[in-house]
Amino acid sequence: MERKERGAGDSHSEAGGEIPGSRGKAAYILVDPAPSALPVLLAVPHAGRHYPDELLQSMRNPGLAGLRLEDRHIDGVAKLAARRTSAALLVAHAPRAMIDLNRAPGDLDRDMVRGGDGGAQKQTLVGWRTRSGLGLIPRRLPGFGELWKGPLDSADVEARLQGVHVPYHRALGGALARMRARWGAALLLDIHSMPPLPARFSGAPAPVCVLGDRFSMSCSGGLAAAAFDYLSDAGLMVAHNRPYAGGYVLERHAAPSEGIHALQIEFCRSLYLDSQLIEPSEHLQVVADMLTGLVRHLAEQVAAMGHSGGSARRWNLAAE
Repeated sequence: MERKERGAGDSHSEAGGEIPGSRGKAAYILVDPAPSALPVLLAVPHAGRHYPDELLQSMRNPGLAGLRLEDRHIDGVAKLAARRTSAALLVAHAPRAMIDLNRAPGDLDRDMVRGGDGGAQKQTLVGWRTRSGLGLIPRRLPGFGELWKGPLDSADVEARLQGVHVPYHRALGGALARMRARWGAALLLDIHSMPPLPARFSGAPAPVCVLGDRFSMSCSGGLAAAAFDYLSDAGLMVAHNRPYAGGYVLERHAAPSEGIHALQIEFCRSLYLDSQLIEPSEHLQVVADMLTGLVRHLAEQVAAMGHSGGSARRWNLAAE
């Protein structure tokens, strides 16, 4: 399912996919100005809050589990930054509890599926996150236990893949390809939020922002350094790749040698949520201001990389 609406300047929004059991609710919304104003796409895969009744009834404690899994209201930060900069924006509506868009299709704990049948992807080796309970379909949370009342049907798993995962990544890949075709280069900022991190052993304050580039595999070193410096200068304690280096989204869509760069950004929820880490606080605007400035700052560099041509991009990679 795909629905498009066009407005002034040929900007359009695209509502695509379908959340199983939702009676037609789109799995994502893509706002993709045409022609694009900046070579930057903001994507938010984990802030979805549409829980169909069927899903809620199959969960042991849907309120608490959903809250723990969500990148709660980080989509509000990304939407403000996109509106202010005219950057493209992709936001998932399906909740992470239903399916994790930052995991590979085969990264599934097959013991969750009735009969152990993981469907067409069942031969895929699972990663350590899946073994710890946070795979394609989350199974358990630390200190919480099992999320589901019973095993899932393979048909349910397939419906989640085809209704949510496949169309989301198709939309993401298409938007980046169009952006690169126009600018010569493109940057994906994959926006997440994290719970407060523990203090460091050295006594230094814990980071409140973590940048991930899969240890320099998904993004030009110059862009990653520029993002680190910008957010540090804005007053944030920033870490790089630890403890979050980026997942399937970056692995699948980043191709720096071909001009497509991807950077994951984790903002601590204490920066923009209330003391219970549930609802937005007045500080959400502050974080949105930081992201807005970062988008503008990086967009200039990405545009310059695209204009300089492929040989310059190869030199940048070789020099890192």
